[in-house]
Amino acid sequence: MIMFPNIDPVALDLGPVKIHWYGIMYLVAFTSGWYLGRVRAKRPNSGWHPDEVGDILFYIALGVILGGRFGYVLFYNFSQFLADPLFLFKIWEGGMSFHGGLIGVILAMWLFGRKTNRSFFTVSDFIAPLIPLGYGAGRIGNFIGGELWGRVTDVPWGMVFPRAGLEPRHPSQLYQAFLGGIVIFVILWFYSRKPRPTMAISGMFLLCFGTYRIFVEFFRQPDAHLGYIAFGWLTQGQILSAPMVVLGLVLLWWAYKKNNTQTESNNSLKKT
Repeated sequence: MIMFPNIDPVALDLGPVKIHWYGIMYLVAFTSGWYLGRVRAKRPNSGWHPDEVGDILFYIALGVILGGRFGYVLFYNFSQFLADPLFLFKIWEGGMSFHGGLIGVILAMWLFGRKTNRSFFTVSDFIAPLIPLGYGAGRIGNFIGGELWGRVTDVPWGMVFPRAGLEPRHPSQLYQAFLGGIVIFVILWFYSRKPRPTMAISGMFLLCFGTYRIFVEFFRQPDAHLGYIAFGWLTQGQILSAPMVVLGLVLLWWAYKKNNTQTESNNSLKKT
């Protein structure tokens, strides 16, 4: 087994100002999104101008932070909110939900689409490949903070976390950073390099993230106040991820069906 490196969560202590690693990971997330967004916007016939990337990321940042916090309170700790409504605003105590953040991002993309006269899926197809690396950076932040550890294990790389007892556990934050961050980024980035039907990239994002999250939940320790929802293994994260897989498949099917129908219609017009 491996002992947790016990990294100081404060990256830089300037007296009255303390810069935490988790905050730096958020900065890394949005900086990578900004850079990758400009790269995508510069592609021929992208339909986007590089200067718009900063605007859409501002909307996305608000969606991630507000949605992530509201989602955590609603999906994972609603009883605490009922007991103490001010808990919603105690972000410094920790607690952000990926699924809540996703809902916040969806709302942000819809609002930006209305502002710029773009369809929702035009915006979401552009944004989807920019998300994974930022998500992975957030999971690295969780690892540095020694939180969201995995289940007890006997694998050689099992790690003993300071606040999780003496038993070695899966370093599931690193699994998530690799699978949800790097692997899904590579899939979406290369998939989006070629022209795809509208909705296809968004569908691929939902399919990949939903499948990944269902899988990685088998290694992640569920929240103590929730535990397993059923069967001794089903978690809240898996329940929330299953609709992502279904919706992703539906969007992919619909996107290519509409594209094939449009192609057949165009070919018929050419023949006439």
